[in-house]
Amino acid sequence: MGVLPTTGDDLDLIAFQFGVQPGFTHKLDIAQQRVRGTTDGRDAVLQAAYLILNVERYAYSIYSRNYGSESSDLIGKPKDYAMSEIKRRYTEALLQDDRITSLSDWEFESGRKSVTARFVIHTIYGDVEASKEVEI
Repeated sequence: MGVLPTTGDDLDLIAFQFGVQPGFTHKLDIAQQRVRGTTDGRDAVLQAAYLILNVERYAYSIYSRNYGSESSDLIGKPKDYAMSEIKRRYTEALLQDDRITSLSDWEFESGRKSVTARFVIHTIYGDVEASKEVEI
């Protein structure tokens, strides 16, 4: 009889054993902060990408240590450093989802205390443009 996983490391092992992530999931209405039915395919991947980019990695024990992205430690760093790290970290985080094949066409816009990254996410369902503002 198996034991329920208790740490992020145990959850990583389970994700590895099961491999492919499901495409069919609850559809989140981000603005209303509630679930509105279900979704799959391209919309599910877009929702997954949104969540990955907006969950700080290692901050919540409910998520695997491979889930989310890191950006909070970029506050106070030089903009050039932050831009290169954002590109590397977001690519690493999003490629954890096997429905996402690559990222390209990176552009950065610098604000006074933030950087906005714009890029294209290539998925098995087609390409989609994305952007994320990061406080630095």
